[in-house]
Amino acid sequence: MYDRGLLLLRLGIGLTLFAHGAQKLFGWFGGRGLAATGSGFEAMGFHPGRQSALAAGLGEAGGGLLIAAGLATPFGASAAAATMTVAASTHVPNGFFNSNRGLEFPMTLAVAATSLALSGPGSLSLDRLLGWDDQPTGRKPLLLITAGIGAAAVIRRRRRQLKALDTKAQTEPGNTSAD
Repeated sequence: MYDRGLLLLRLGIGLTLFAHGAQKLFGWFGGRGLAATGSGFEAMGFHPGRQSALAAGLGEAGGGLLIAAGLATPFGASAAAATMTVAASTHVPNGFFNSNRGLEFPMTLAVAATSLALSGPGSLSLDRLLGWDDQPTGRKPLLLITAGIGAAAVIRRRRRQLKALDTKAQTEPGNTSAD
């Protein structure tokens, strides 16, 4: 039953991540596609926007497919966890609940992906079929730590960019916000 539970979790989380990534990359499932998503990312402080949208789309779609298949699971799940951690950080100002565009949904995907990176895919996976699931356990936390450092760097860079844009807007001639 344990392995069936992991399979169900992998399929649900992995395919959800894939769908969200495909929205960004290809405009599938009602998404905006890479160009429009890149413009949106630029407006949110991710520079350059198109490359940031590409990275997010690949982290979601690619990580999601790897999770669903149970293939290179620690790698795919770590990439997805990092991507969703960055996504969750953009929702913090809206509070917790998804009904207010809060961090509830991306945080849940990040936690689920992190859990799968640590637990592994279970026996009903391509990793098991290929013999990749018996790798040294020290690699899983190392992948997550590396992904976490990458996510923290992206979040920090975005915050610096937003601060710079805010400072620039306050010092531009004709700005009456300081009056």
